Amino acid sequence: MASQAQIRVIYGDTDAMGFAYYGNYLKWFEIGRSEWFRQTGTSYRELESSGLYLPVVEAHCSYKKPAFYDDTLTIRAAFRFAGARLRFDYRIFRGEELLTEGYTLHVCMNNAKKVQKPPEFLRKLLEPVQDL
Repeated sequence: MASQAQIRVIYGDTDAMGFAYYGNYLKWFEIGRSEWFRQTGTSYRELESSGLYLPVVEAHCSYKKPAFYDDTLTIRAAFRFAGARLRFDYRIFRGEELLTEGYTLHVCMNNAKKVQKPPEFLRKLLEPVQDL
């Protein structure tokens, strides 16, 4: 199951040339990931209230073309398990034009800040919606 979210590039997200600042793309990945969770019927807040955290342990972003002030962007996010890790893949478009693609890898961590395998309830929630 891939999800989509739309955002508009605000002035504060750009540099002096009107280009979207490169670090914002990771923030936009997070928007895509949050919306992906909402479309599965859960949220980060619900996971955290159950004592489960999903910190990012690796991030990659490949910039194809720049986004500019006032562009409307579509963030597409997809999920799959990568062993005991969770991997989200992202693509950011302006219309049909691919601007950026990348991924984040996450581990599961409990309240004691100990890394753990994905708990059974998370596997049951996420396995049916993996993108192959």
